[in-house]
Amino acid sequence: MKKPSNWKQWTLVGAAVLLALLLLVLPLSLIFVRALSGGWEMLAANLADGEMRHAIGLTLLAAALTVPVNVVFGVLLAWCVTRYAFRGRKLLITLIDIPYATSPVVAGLCYLVVYGMESAFGGWLYERDIQLMFAWPGIVMVTIFVTSPFVARILIPLMQVQGSEEEHAALTLGANGWQIFRLITLPNIKWGLLYGVVITNARAVGEFGAVSVVAGAIRGQTLTLPLLIEQLNDDNKAVAAFTAAALLACMALLTLVVKTVMERRQEGLLTRPSH
Repeated sequence: MKKPSNWKQWTLVGAAVLLALLLLVLPLSLIFVRALSGGWEMLAANLADGEMRHAIGLTLLAAALTVPVNVVFGVLLAWCVTRYAFRGRKLLITLIDIPYATSPVVAGLCYLVVYGMESAFGGWLYERDIQLMFAWPGIVMVTIFVTSPFVARILIPLMQVQGSEEEHAALTLGANGWQIFRLITLPNIKWGLLYGVVITNARAVGEFGAVSVVAGAIRGQTLTLPLLIEQLNDDNKAVAAFTAAALLACMALLTLVVKTVMERRQEGLLTRPSH
């Protein structure tokens, strides 16, 4: 890359910076300003509110359950499509993108149709006191769905670039599958995997569309932070709504910092020639 060399290029750079400030930095800053508009005591009171604390806990629970599931799913899927040639491989890779192409609201409706009490399967579960929809399990299920492609989509090109020569050599020397994965594959993909974890977690804590359909917005029970923001805003509790938004913004900023580090590590891995 080279530095701008004339006024036209500097104008383009300046316009890009100005748009970034107006569209990204300014709105984010206003969230914190509005959250603090009632003073520190009101901020502390909003954070100590029972509904707020429950929403924070539910949001973190959904993310804590979603990330490990998608890590396992993503690693297994990436391993299968990069290490084996089989009929239907290209179709499987295409299916990974279904959550990308599907509206989160539509995904939530699909889960509601399949697992809701009005369906045959949902009714069967309800008779046995098992409730998935309008409860935390449904929130976790749809969150897993909308975040399922991230880890796999990051690992597949990374593992394709790296190749499998090291793994074949270890197999020839007598290593078993677990030893190959733990000592060779995992170290090679660790930064890409961590990057996938960061992206998955960021989407999980901020998911609104699919969760809003299956959660039922039951106060103190199924409100995650994004849903709580909507509820507080509808109740004209602007400061409390911005407090919840500020919490999500803090999570986003932390994710941004970690994501930047992961991207640099991943770029180094992708540019490294395979052995």
